Amino acid sequence: MENGTVYNETTEPEAKAPRRRPFGCTLRHLWGWRLPAKVVQAIFSFVAVVCEEIVADCVVCSGLYFFEFVSCSAFLLSLLILCVYCTDLYQSLGEDKVQKL
Repeated sequence: MENGTVYNETTEPEAKAPRRRPFGCTLRHLWGWRLPAKVVQAIFSFVAVVCEEIVADCVVCSGLYFFEFVSCSAFLLSLLILCVYCTDLYQSLGEDKVQKL
């Protein structure tokens, strides 16, 4: 037992960590026409929010408040979809959970 014959290496050599992109961005899950469609959807919903905020005075504001809710919700949800599909969050959550979401 002198020269360490009993003590052989029992672990595998450490593998290199995979190279990560900045902020974990990937277009693997949102490709083709889907990416431009989601970007255009986010832009249009943001324009709708801005247009709603420009209105300074209204007589019956219930329709305007409903439009504000819908346009703001559409903007936030389209940003959420872009963030989930274009980052590593897609793999972190798992495909089945993303589909349920």
